[in-house]
Amino acid sequence: MSNTIIMGAVAYDPKVVTIWDGFKAWFKERGLNFDYILYENYERQVESHFKGHYDVAWNSPLAWLQVKAIAEKLGRKAEAIAMRDTDCDLTSVIVVRADSEIQSVEDLRGTSIGVGAGDSPQATLIPLVHLAEAGLSPEEDLRVRRFDVLVGKHGDHIGGERDAAQALMQNEVDAACMIDGNHLLFGREGTLPSGATRIIAQTGTYDHCNFTILDDAPKPAVAQFRELLLSMSYDDPAVRPLLDLEGLKVWKEGRTDHYALLERAVARFKTIDGFVEDVASRCS
Repeated sequence: MSNTIIMGAVAYDPKVVTIWDGFKAWFKERGLNFDYILYENYERQVESHFKGHYDVAWNSPLAWLQVKAIAEKLGRKAEAIAMRDTDCDLTSVIVVRADSEIQSVEDLRGTSIGVGAGDSPQATLIPLVHLAEAGLSPEEDLRVRRFDVLVGKHGDHIGGERDAAQALMQNEVDAACMIDGNHLLFGREGTLPSGATRIIAQTGTYDHCNFTILDDAPKPAVAQFRELLLSMSYDDPAVRPLLDLEGLKVWKEGRTDHYALLERAVARFKTIDGFVEDVASRCS
């Protein structure tokens, strides 16, 4: 097979091996030589991309912004070529206990709020910028308790969100932040019993992960990779279990105009500035 492409991804859960091994076999049957490298954290993955260790990255939204910023400093171009249907138009919520006197964002002034890992877009950065833009400065107007589970995985592991939810139920914090899907999940699993919480704020919409390439990616292989991704059918019995594990029903074309909320968050909190400068200097 002439076309070869290597992907970089973060090993946030043991299931990623099953997912990418399955994709590897599926791609091979269709003439694409695909392989992958797993990283312990997104920062190592992002730097390795600029060092040419692989061709396409499966990036978190924060990693996408890191790649984009580093590329701009180096005079290069980054492009998002595909994403899941479930990566589009998400929101995060801020919840309180049902019996809480807190009714609005303003009522959070002087209280405590539980968030996920410090590098989680959905459970920390986006909810906190939502509060900041509503007039409540994190750490100044309210106390922020971070549940730093698996920092470096950018919130892909939902343990931090679950810990924040549990802290809310145990009266250790007055409110908690989480992605809307996990709010529903925590209700189903009993972490947040039915009727035990109220949503007092919901963020604007944003997108999540994407496949990212740089301008030196092998064009024929990338084109075939993207074409095959977009052709995957949930009706295909060989593909459906893999799509279920990866949490989607259809791959969609990549878009980058729905990262504005996260961009405002990292700009306000200077989340990635030091990392971007360091990697750009090492890869220049």
